[in-house]
Amino acid sequence: MKHKHIYFAITFLILSIVLSACEFSTTPEPEDPTAIPVVQDFAVVAEGRLVPNQSAQLSFVTAGQVAEIFVTEGDQVDAGQVLAQLGDREQIESNLASAKLELSGAELELLSAQQDFQTLYDNWPEAATAAQETLTNARQEVRDTERIFNYRTTSADQTDIDVAWSQVVLAEDELDKAKEDFEPYEDKIETDLTRANFQSRLAEAQGAYDDAVRKYNSLVDPSSDFEISQAEADFNIAQARLEQAQEDYDDLLEGPDPDDIALAEARITSAEARISAAQANIASAQSALDDLDLVATFTGTIVDFDLIVGEQVSPGQPIATVVDFSQWYVETDNLTEIEVVDVSVGQSVTIVPDALPDVELTGSVESIDDFFEEKRGDVTYTARILVDEIDPLLRWGMTVVVTFVE
Repeated sequence: MKHKHIYFAITFLILSIVLSACEFSTTPEPEDPTAIPVVQDFAVVAEGRLVPNQSAQLSFVTAGQVAEIFVTEGDQVDAGQVLAQLGDREQIESNLASAKLELSGAELELLSAQQDFQTLYDNWPEAATAAQETLTNARQEVRDTERIFNYRTTSADQTDIDVAWSQVVLAEDELDKAKEDFEPYEDKIETDLTRANFQSRLAEAQGAYDDAVRKYNSLVDPSSDFEISQAEADFNIAQARLEQAQEDYDDLLEGPDPDDIALAEARITSAEARISAAQANIASAQSALDDLDLVATFTGTIVDFDLIVGEQVSPGQPIATVVDFSQWYVETDNLTEIEVVDVSVGQSVTIVPDALPDVELTGSVESIDDFFEEKRGDVTYTARILVDEIDPLLRWGMTVVVTFVE
């Protein structure tokens, strides 16, 4: 009986608790209208290091002895500025000058060849006209020499001989009359117009008589073997000239002389080859000369410069460090694969340097590497953050805490 009473007591207690709970759940306490709800903020935080816009270690690409130094540590330099030079430059400079001289000569030769090539086409109409005239003259020469050759090899007809003699008689009569007319004025001064007129008529009559006699004699006296051979040779030569003139004219109808064109084109090709060779030699000499210079690759400040005149240097030996301080960045390389998905380009960040915990800078994400690294078992990515403004107390390489603002 005692155990039964205990069982009922426990049961009653449980029911009382359940009923109390139900009553509590159905009558909630009124909300405080002034209460501010608390939101848990899980911002991405990473470590980073302060770096300049860009930096580079400079070195010579060839071995040699330092001849000149043009800057000192702390100097501002421009991109392409020569900082120092190695010696033994004379032979390379001589090779460069010779190559430039050869290039100049080759360019002049090319210009001359191109002008001559163009002249062939410019002069072609005139040359064609001259060839046509030469052809016409050659044809006439063939006709003349052929006539003479035929004359030398053909016997004269008696009728022709009689006609020729009649011409001699008539010419002689005219000559006698001219002599008689001139005789009264023969002793007059040479400026006398009448004397000059009769003298002119006498000369004409004498020439006509001489021609008539020569023609008659040529008909009466047969030609010698030498004259025949000479006439035949003249005719053959005239025919050869006609053939050449015809060939030259036919060629010019299609344009300038092909041989002249081929020669001009060969000169152009040769000059172009000389130019290419000279340009290659210039590039080679200039490259060798440039290898003796230590050159700034971008505009910046020399922060480390370890070089003295007379020093022997090796290729790739670090000589100077040039830094571009025009902008500052923070680089953080420990964004995990879980964190990087919450970071994006252009996202705002706050930056607190470890050395200046009271200084808070701002910036924005400029880039996130696509390639990953594995560090201490985590997959990580590097982000580059542009700093909006910099505190003068900060220095290159200082560590910072970066908070990526959501």
